[in-house]
Amino acid sequence: MRIHIFHETVYRYEAPLTRAIQVLRVTPRHHEGQYVVNWRIEISEDCKLDAQEDAFGDIMHTFSVHEPLDALSVVVAGEVETQDTHGIVRNAVERFPPSLFLRETPLTQPDAAIQDFARHLAEGNGGTDKLDLLHALLGELHREVTYDTDPTHAATTAAEAFALRRGVCQDLAHIFIATARTLDIPARYVGGYFRRSDGVTAQEAGHAWVEAFVPGLGWVGFDPAHAICTTDAHVRVAIGLDYLGAAPVRGARVGGGEEKLSVAVNVTQAAQQIQS
Repeated sequence: MRIHIFHETVYRYEAPLTRAIQVLRVTPRHHEGQYVVNWRIEISEDCKLDAQEDAFGDIMHTFSVHEPLDALSVVVAGEVETQDTHGIVRNAVERFPPSLFLRETPLTQPDAAIQDFARHLAEGNGGTDKLDLLHALLGELHREVTYDTDPTHAATTAAEAFALRRGVCQDLAHIFIATARTLDIPARYVGGYFRRSDGVTAQEAGHAWVEAFVPGLGWVGFDPAHAICTTDAHVRVAIGLDYLGAAPVRGARVGGGEEKLSVAVNVTQAAQQIQS
């Protein structure tokens, strides 16, 4: 499937800011089942865009502005050719052993409720076959936690979202990761895009899911927001221990007063593929 992506992030400031620096993880890279046909980044200000790789091998761009401005926009767009690999991730950049992804973070630290959830899950499924256990986690989490954009925010922890039994894809990913790590299964956060099959193309943000390490298979993608393994509808961009390590845009600024953020994402099947 050829997927076209348009992602615009706009910041508007109450008063002119004097300086700002931004870190972008918005550029996908090639691996088996994913080929980047074309990709571009456009910044509203005239500034240098420096490209490098972070510790996990994600493509990272940084830029800074040093002139007063009351608005800043970042647009990324391009096309990616995908193939269904049944969730298995092959030939991606791997810098660390899977055991690193057992490490807890503040956003993914399990509380007693998540630990109990993990224990009951293991007891109910024998606790031996890792892949079966992960599929059981995928289904159970989809039943337990309702997708809801209202009660959580970027700093909501897995424990907080699990207590609410509500959250967005980021929260579902954090709960999945916290539970998997409790079960001694390495798991990591993945940020990217998802082409919906219901005809809806305009989205309020990118998408998030999880990759868990299964002996004999390697890394396997699980999307708890949709209760599926990843397919050719997923475009993989960045990985991390949690959202903060794979966030599409992070930065700091001096001045500006109150900030208003708006995000527009459009994910469609490329027109030329539909016509053919």
